[in-house]
Order: sequence, then C-alpha cells, then structure tokens
Amino acid sequence: MSKYETLWKYLKNNNKKNYKLTYEEIKNIIGFEIDHSFLNYKKEAKEFGYEVGKISIKDKTIIFNRV
Repeated sequence: MSKYETLWKYLKNNNKKNYKLTYEEIKNIIGFEIDHSFLNYKKEAKEFGYEVGKISIKDKTIIFNRV
C-alpha cells in the first residue's frame, strides 16, 4: 500500500472533475504533511482516475484532474 493511497481513494470516492486542495487539507486526509517524496508517488493517482496537475509551492495547493 502506498503512503498516499488514502488521498487517491479520497479523490476517487468523491468523484469530482477537478480538485484544488491545500497542503493542510491533504494533511487532514492522509494524516501527515506531504513532502518531496510526493513527486515520486504522484503517478499512482492515475490508477484511481486522477492526475496531478499544478503544484503551487507559493500557494501551498495541488490541483488534481480526473482523467
């Protein structure tokens, strides 16, 4: 199981076309703060029907798009 599987399942279960989640919202979903390793795991989102769009370090947000 991936350390981000909880996030991927959240996206899939809520089934929105797009998400714009803050780092804090993601922390509340997965139970820990995201770190640089997220970049290695982001490709897993496609298995759950989403892809990672823009990651904004300045705004502390990540956009997810349904594929």
